[in-house]
Amino acid sequence: MTTWTAGHEFEPLPIEPISRTTLALFAGASGDHNPIHLDLDVAKAAGLDDVFAQGMLSMAYLARLLTRIAPQERLRSYGVRFVAITPVAARPVCHARVVSVDDAGGERRATLDLAVDLDDGTTTLRGHAVVAID
Repeated sequence: MTTWTAGHEFEPLPIEPISRTTLALFAGASGDHNPIHLDLDVAKAAGLDDVFAQGMLSMAYLARLLTRIAPQERLRSYGVRFVAITPVAARPVCHARVVSVDDAGGERRATLDLAVDLDDGTTTLRGHAVVAID
C-alpha cells in the first residue's frame, strides 16, 4: 500500500549503466538520431569527451518509476527540466517524493517532486508529476 503523505519518498529506481548500445537503441525507438548522442567524433568536435545520453532517455526512466508508483491512467501531469548531461557509463537513479496531497477535479491528487541523480551526485533532471490517488 502506498503512503500518500507529504514528505514520503518512494523507493528509488536504479538504472543499469548507460551504454553506447542503450543510446543507439533509444535513438531508434525515439527517432532522436542527433549524432552528438551516437558519434564520438561529433561529440569531440563539440568540445565533449564522449557522447552522452538523450535527455528523453532519462525522462523515460523517470516515467518507469512513475508507473511503478501509480498506474499510467492515474497520471494527470508530468514535466521535467534537463539540468545536466548523462555521460556514457553513468548510473542514473530515479527519485520521487510526495510534496502535497490535495483535492482537485473531483479526485484526490498527489504532487510529486522528481529527480534523476548520478552516482557521483550530479542531478541530471528535475521534474514534477501529479497523480490521482485513492
